[in-house]
Amino acid sequence: MAKKMHFTEMDQYLFGQGTHYEIYKKLGAHATTQNRRKGVYFAVWAPNAQAVSVIGEFNEWDEQANPMERVGEIGVYETFVPGAKIGQLYKFYIKGMHGENLYKADPYANEAEMRPGTASRIADLSDYTWKDATWMKNRESFDETKSPMAIYEVHPGSWKKHPWTEENKEGFYNYREFAKELTAYVKEMGYTHVELMGIAEHPFDGSWGYQVTGYYAPTSRYGTLQDFKYMIDYLHRNKIGVILDWVPAHFPRDAHGLAMFDGTAVYEHADPRQGEHPDWGTKIYNYGRPEVKNFLIANALYWIEQCHVDGLRVDAVASMLYLDYGKQSGQWVANKYGDNKNLEAIEFFRHLNSIVMGRNKGTIIIAEESTAWPMVTGKAEDGGLGFSLKWNMGWMNDFLEYMKLDPYFRKYNHNKMTFAMMYAYSEKYILVLSHDEVVHLKCSMLNKMPGELDDKFRNLKVGYTFMMMHPGKKLLFMGQDFGQLREWSEERELDWFLLEEENHQNLKEFYKELLHIYRKYPAIHATDNDPEGFEWINPNDGDRSIFSFVRKSPTKRNNILVVCNFTPVDRPDYRVGVPRKKQYKLIMNESGMCTPQVFKAEKKECDNRDYSFAYPLPGYGIAVFVY
Repeated sequence: MAKKMHFTEMDQYLFGQGTHYEIYKKLGAHATTQNRRKGVYFAVWAPNAQAVSVIGEFNEWDEQANPMERVGEIGVYETFVPGAKIGQLYKFYIKGMHGENLYKADPYANEAEMRPGTASRIADLSDYTWKDATWMKNRESFDETKSPMAIYEVHPGSWKKHPWTEENKEGFYNYREFAKELTAYVKEMGYTHVELMGIAEHPFDGSWGYQVTGYYAPTSRYGTLQDFKYMIDYLHRNKIGVILDWVPAHFPRDAHGLAMFDGTAVYEHADPRQGEHPDWGTKIYNYGRPEVKNFLIANALYWIEQCHVDGLRVDAVASMLYLDYGKQSGQWVANKYGDNKNLEAIEFFRHLNSIVMGRNKGTIIIAEESTAWPMVTGKAEDGGLGFSLKWNMGWMNDFLEYMKLDPYFRKYNHNKMTFAMMYAYSEKYILVLSHDEVVHLKCSMLNKMPGELDDKFRNLKVGYTFMMMHPGKKLLFMGQDFGQLREWSEERELDWFLLEEENHQNLKEFYKELLHIYRKYPAIHATDNDPEGFEWINPNDGDRSIFSFVRKSPTKRNNILVVCNFTPVDRPDYRVGVPRKKQYKLIMNESGMCTPQVFKAEKKECDNRDYSFAYPLPGYGIAVFVY
């Protein structure tokens, strides 16, 4: 007979320490059998509640039907409800500390009701048979510093939509349909990973998933927990890695969510100077409280260990690290040393990164950190935060500022494109052109470019080539690889119809070929974090706005020479200095991959080098050579 489920003394001890890494198997709703009766075990942490009961479809939402019993000092309530079934909706009815009547969704629920409903749904964590064993085995040896990583950032609800029907008014693809369509596209293009936005359950579409109410529940907009696992499984079987956006920085105030969970500040700081983001109108987690840290760290482990996700991209890291982030004086409280560093958040990150990656070899955690905080990707034991990779926002801002300029003015801003190499090895970076850059009147990538429409396409091709050849992993938001014209909106699908036009189709093919070359040649991806792997040929050709550099292969074979011309001026007799007297094979130009042409270096000084060769470089010209 199955042992009766119970929140034991050991559970209480580990949870109180913040180290109950599979707490989601105890808290929440779990189908089980007690005294030969099938039903569901419910448990919730509400330390300052006067009383708690579970209400749902199994008891006609009767607040008196299933009272819960308090277990020990830590404030967990539990009960077993015979006859409750998988698929039924439920909430916790909490009599708050001051007598409030609170109706809360389950913080540990694995499924949620489709919005605008706010209830939780009983789910079965074990009801899926994985078929991605080969991927999971290979993942253990994945090294993000040496492997190619070209990430496709996707918002599932607006990537593609079905035509409107009475049954599916919003046109959402189910996770299973989405898996097949997305896989086909990603494989065709040559991306290595997808990064999915807005997966954890959230009430408001317009938040894009950055205001989470169900941390353990894949959003019901696109299907069930099993559908979600199928999607991950399918991507893995097609050799595509999956990264999820993860938001431990803040949570919304929705009445059914975590805010004032038992009538008191349970998950957030009680002091609004520590517990609220004035700019965002959201609550800040109390990272010093062990049970709150446990909730978040176990959540990261849940996605990686239960759902086979390969990595997490942590949103808004800077807002967690700085106590005064987005705040005026008087709106924040200094730490014990009198400064603005959030010591508890620093400790939280070190704990998170060491435990998640220590238990799951080959997984990654990426920081979206927008300041110059030192050693974000440094080891915790050396004083770092322990992340795998960091978004390079500095590179992104400089790159976009430069690309927006009329080519005539680029010569005065040449250093915007070279500056990132001054700090390229201070962290392990991802170069990003993310969703944030193509919304809120910032224009799509194509429409940021200067000039007439043809010029815009040519500009964007040079820009993408520069990005792909520059040290750092890569991320591009959906729609930007074929030149989406409109800004992104979560309310409609991408403008796929543009692919019927030649210049959009051309750009897509060009980007696909860039991805192909990026993956094929280790010189472009295996030495991203090795200063020996990059060398400028000429970083100072500002007058002509031409950049030339080499990427060196770890094996010394198949090195890459890159030349990018950022003005419309043809250079029919362009000469480039080269590292040695070899043959240089042109494999890609502004039209894409080309029939290889061989150029021989001759003893002729150029760019402070003894050897060089000349070839015609057109306006907005690109040349990628292998030597």
